[in-house]
Amino acid sequence: MVAKSASNFEELYIQGRWTPSTEHIEVSDLAEGGTFASVAAATPADAEDALAAAEEAEKMMRETTVVQRAKWVSAIADGIEERKEELAEVIVREAGKPISSARGEVDSAAERFRRAAEEARSLDGEYIEGTTEGHEGWRAIVRHEPMGTVLCITPYNYPLSTTALQVAPALAAGNAVILKPATKTPVSAAILAEIIVDAAPDLPDGAFGFVPGRASEIGDVLAGDDRINAIAMTGSSSAGKHVAKVSGMVELHMELGGNAPLVVFPDADLDAVATAAAKGSLKYAGQRCSAVSRILVQEDSHDDLVDRIDAEMDGWVAGDLFDPDTALGPLISEGQADWVEELIEDALDRGATLVRGGERDGQFVEPTLLADVPQDARIIHEEQFGPVVAVTTFDDEDEAMDIANGGDLGLDAAVFTSDYDRAMRVADRLEAGGVRINGAPSHGLGDIPFGGVKDSGIGREGIGYTIKAFSDRKSIIL
Repeated sequence: MVAKSASNFEELYIQGRWTPSTEHIEVSDLAEGGTFASVAAATPADAEDALAAAEEAEKMMRETTVVQRAKWVSAIADGIEERKEELAEVIVREAGKPISSARGEVDSAAERFRRAAEEARSLDGEYIEGTTEGHEGWRAIVRHEPMGTVLCITPYNYPLSTTALQVAPALAAGNAVILKPATKTPVSAAILAEIIVDAAPDLPDGAFGFVPGRASEIGDVLAGDDRINAIAMTGSSSAGKHVAKVSGMVELHMELGGNAPLVVFPDADLDAVATAAAKGSLKYAGQRCSAVSRILVQEDSHDDLVDRIDAEMDGWVAGDLFDPDTALGPLISEGQADWVEELIEDALDRGATLVRGGERDGQFVEPTLLADVPQDARIIHEEQFGPVVAVTTFDDEDEAMDIANGGDLGLDAAVFTSDYDRAMRVADRLEAGGVRINGAPSHGLGDIPFGGVKDSGIGREGIGYTIKAFSDRKSIIL
């Protein structure tokens, strides 16, 4: 592998070398305005080259050892930490994330690579004895082998840490990797590509490919190719369905859209609910698949809870994204701001009460609190990805479950109650991949499986879980 000489981001990484591109993506600076960087954009021909190189590299990757791969991903973690401030600044500018959150994301990415090394070392096989008549005396060894090539399609909202959650396990499992980052936030991925190249100089040529580009031009070329053995994707449900349609018989590992309900019963600690609701809804301006999207509370507690949430939202202020005290920034694009504004207006038109916020300035949408939101409002059923706290009511537990489970999404949910039996009963009834009791949805660094049901995804993310998902199991029968 050949190290890159300059960080201009105007090159692709294919076949073990940095390659100039004929096309580029202009990346907006969400902190100070204007254009932040120019990043190479792969053409369909470039994507074909990356696929061919990965196919050749698969053979060499199968011969690597766990020790080698653990060394690679550990060195990548070191490289991320060494460039922490540079990466944090990039995330602020390209994703519009406050600096305190951006630094946390860098730490998370480094830790995910470290955990991949640990999980790879602990991955073991099985020894099975025959237990059916006629197979007495049979012995079988079940071992893990690399799948081949993993395509990683990463999102704009966590452009480094989610990329780490895909790339680190794929490499640790011994696969070739092709990384296609989000078009809006490719710069942090470009730096990660530099780090990977420098940290793993003995990685076989073609085993890592970096092909930023427009999904409309190279998405189907990559996802629809038979040389891809697995696809890791984080994105919208509609994009996920499209990738699943064109991909054919591959291992799909998708974390898609969410519309997490937070169900509140009268015996809940309303101060704790208010804190969780504000943080769960407003962190990174709500642009998270696991964000709290709607709060369901019984009528008698509605007004009290709304007042407490309103007070809690006082601490969520916008400002200079490089100020550690800033909690809120802009949305990723004008189009996303249009969408959030549309959902707010729909809720108000249907009879919701505007408690605070509701105004918009370009890509910035004020932190907004909506009370008495009708159950037929679109914001109750559709993913918003914006800084809106929407509160609706229910009469009893059965109705709460009908509302919570009524849509097509089932990524996350939460329930607040002091009744243990009810907490466990409701957790069982909620149609979601994860349920948090007395807290906003949260999944850590990859030690807890994360994924959804219905249109919210396929499979479960998590360092160890993903390594196993990106490994084939071969049974050798003696």
